[in-house]
Amino acid sequence: MLARHTGSRVHVAHASTAGTVEVLRWAKSLGIQVTAEVTPHHLLLTTDLLGGYDPTFKVNPPLRPAEDVEALRDALADGTIDAVATDHAPHARHDKEHAFVDAAFGMLGLETALGVVATVMVSSGRMGWGDVARVMSTRPAEIAGLAGRGNQGHGRPVAVGEPANLTLVDPAASVVVDRDDSASLSRNNPWHGRTLTAAVRATFLRGTPTVLDGQLVEIGATTEGSLT
Repeated sequence: MLARHTGSRVHVAHASTAGTVEVLRWAKSLGIQVTAEVTPHHLLLTTDLLGGYDPTFKVNPPLRPAEDVEALRDALADGTIDAVATDHAPHARHDKEHAFVDAAFGMLGLETALGVVATVMVSSGRMGWGDVARVMSTRPAEIAGLAGRGNQGHGRPVAVGEPANLTLVDPAASVVVDRDDSASLSRNNPWHGRTLTAAVRATFLRGTPTVLDGQLVEIGATTEGSLT
């Protein structure tokens, strides 16, 4: 309501319930300047995983029932939710390996984000790869004010003269997540043992490779094939 009466913009982080989706649809129907994001884990994981009180699945907002997950998927597909944001929260073992009530909130999500979105949204036919680029690149850059900044711009189209901020994806890949193979030093990985669709093969930041063949490139390393 503050945004409605002041004409300001509001961004909703970590949308996780069907009720939030209803409010977002209502606000957008009135022309209120509201944008929203959802995490990969809220698009797939449900309260069914909480029965064993595994602190790996302790997160804030908490995991929700299946009906909320379905509402979030619909909202991402139809544009009510604008973007996917990981809420990536690595923790040391001494922060997570406690009784559920004492463990820290949060889970890993950065490396697996694309695979989760592809598994949930692309494989199901709810979204195409162009839509994935929109919710994971174009819209996040626009919302954060990072689009259209010359060579520093993100979420820009692939075209001559545009900054080469690129992610190369193998859409046919199938990956079994192993927390011990993660580039993160943390192991609070809720996707361990799951099979996810698609894999990031390479990333480029302003033409410089940062990931090649699925592996991080050492900062300052000399590589062939940098884009200009």
